[in-house]
Amino acid sequence: MFSARHLTSSNGDDGSELIPKRKELVVLLLLTLGAFLIEGYHPGCEDAEIYMPGVLKLLHPELFPVGTEFFESHAHMTLFPNLVAASARIAHLPLGGVLLIWQFASIFLLLLACWQLSGKCFTDMPARWAGVAMVGALLTMPIAGTALYFMDQYMNPRNVAAFAGMFAIVGVIEKKYIKAGLWLALAGAVHPLMPVFVLSYCVLLWWMKRAERPVAAMGGLGPLAFSFSKPSAAYHQAMQNHAFLYLLRWQWYEWLGLVGPIAILWWFGRLARTKKLHEIDVMCRALVAYALIFSTVALVIAIPQRFENLIRLQPTRSLYLVYVLMVLFGGGFLGEYVLKNRVWRWLALFVPLGVGMLAAQRGLFPASSHIEWPGAAPKNQWAQAFVWIRQNTPTTAMFVLDPNYVDVPGEDMHGFRAIAQRSMLADATKDGGAVIMFPALANEWLEQVQARSNWNRFQLQDFRRLQTQYGVTWMVLQQPGIAGLDCPYQNLAVQVCRLN
Repeated sequence: MFSARHLTSSNGDDGSELIPKRKELVVLLLLTLGAFLIEGYHPGCEDAEIYMPGVLKLLHPELFPVGTEFFESHAHMTLFPNLVAASARIAHLPLGGVLLIWQFASIFLLLLACWQLSGKCFTDMPARWAGVAMVGALLTMPIAGTALYFMDQYMNPRNVAAFAGMFAIVGVIEKKYIKAGLWLALAGAVHPLMPVFVLSYCVLLWWMKRAERPVAAMGGLGPLAFSFSKPSAAYHQAMQNHAFLYLLRWQWYEWLGLVGPIAILWWFGRLARTKKLHEIDVMCRALVAYALIFSTVALVIAIPQRFENLIRLQPTRSLYLVYVLMVLFGGGFLGEYVLKNRVWRWLALFVPLGVGMLAAQRGLFPASSHIEWPGAAPKNQWAQAFVWIRQNTPTTAMFVLDPNYVDVPGEDMHGFRAIAQRSMLADATKDGGAVIMFPALANEWLEQVQARSNWNRFQLQDFRRLQTQYGVTWMVLQQPGIAGLDCPYQNLAVQVCRLN
């Protein structure tokens, strides 16, 4: 174990060295392990349904003979599938193991970037480490109403863009702009949207450091050159299923999550000026201006419906940087003025915080193991059925499920394509998310979703209709299912049935 001396030791200068020594590397690894254990791991859940099929298709081209447009639209705009698939080929490891390694490495690199950045902001070592520990403890802290965390519980392009963006900010602070540009290029290669916000902040931060006065940086608004035409009815329907994208539909507490951090950062900036912490002062002023700019954009495009095509740019996701840096600075101030080198104070803060975040994650995935290890039999009964499908059905099988299956209690947001590795009719939630970014898919998506209207009343003739219309050969049904079907697999939650 490490003691308070590890948190108070000096690097030999002002604490701003960016390459961790062996002792510091050990502490970072321990913090990474703790953060991983708190947030859990669910490799087939949520947006893994969008990103993992692209990787699987590269590794096994015979998979997903139909319906690829709902995940390849994303896959063709990012090098993420190629990067992960190449890692699996080079390492000669199963994809599950490679994803776990990438997840752990992403957490470590995010914390390393935070450690480097806090070293540029604080000269006191407890402050530096407290900021990093705070980010690690709060990896799954919800970011207002954006449906984002600091780091998702499964591997996806946002995790890579997260640490690459933080390293880019470190480069700007160091005035090493080529380094910052390379990190931004990596982030943009794996996630075309999120680095736009980081680039905007970096431009604003550079300008403020250069001119020492706040200005409105518009560098990140270039991509707003989208069509202002009225969106189609199908596209509008997909947008309605993702209300969090509309700032005016946020709940009061989500609005508090927008306004509160701006006020906190303004206060942090004043405190930094009082304490002569120049870097934090400039960064906080830049963050306040950055948050106000993108919040204004989000508000403007949420009002008239003709701007609905612009909402897919999701300007509220700019709050990601606001939250990460706010937590990093807040932890740093706590470390410097409250925690110091008192071990009991560190324990009094971080033990309840870690337990609380762990409890929140268990509540989010109540029917699943907290860590879904590669190769282990899943605890979740929907996931068990999806694994059986992967192992016992032909790769050409075409499945149909409840279009809202990921929202069924007990399903815990496990993605069918990501786990079962089979084709299916488009679902309302995750495939609807693909439609938001790629409106050309809207009509096809809506047709497939509406073909399952009144799903709970479906009988054999309805499945025969889907078989004729879409080539459906298998179904996943909630218990008690439908009498008279050939169902070779069932558990307490679902049946897997085939159409002969």
